[in-house]
Amino acid sequence: MYDDILIPTDGSDTVAETLSHALPIATDNDARVHALSVVDTRIVTAADDEQREDLGDSLERESEAAVETVADRAAEAGLETVREVRTGTPPKAILTYAEEAAIDLIVIGTHGKSPREKLTSMGSVSERVVDNADIPVFVVRGAGERSTLDSELEERDGTDVRERETESGSGARSGSDS
Repeated sequence: MYDDILIPTDGSDTVAETLSHALPIATDNDARVHALSVVDTRIVTAADDEQREDLGDSLERESEAAVETVADRAAEAGLETVREVRTGTPPKAILTYAEEAAIDLIVIGTHGKSPREKLTSMGSVSERVVDNADIPVFVVRGAGERSTLDSELEERDGTDVRERETESGSGARSGSDS
């Protein structure tokens, strides 16, 4: 079903959680894993002229290390890997790579940004990939992240949802409470 699986990475801690889902899918399907990191040209362009080259080089090295982390984990699982670092706008570069490489599935992590954080950072990469992909996208929320609803409620009334549940005695929520 899936011959080529793309795992975009920015080198953040969420990649471990993403890999815990992506690698078993790849193993079950004997799929090739494509590790992709994108050097965000918007960040480089926004830098001062004196810092631009050093920043670009630094981001390139970080992207290469992020790709190696994914590729190493995939290789440990006995999977064939493809490594790629690109420059551009991350959502667009991810989708372009997926089309060029005939990717069957994208497995991408999310940072669980609140709506306010999304506005200030020009949106969520994973959200833009989901909205614009022509292939299946499996989104993995990073460990310990709260849902968007929890974030929205906290922004609205200034309290942490988990604190309200503890105070009200409702405790942990389960998936069957809906």
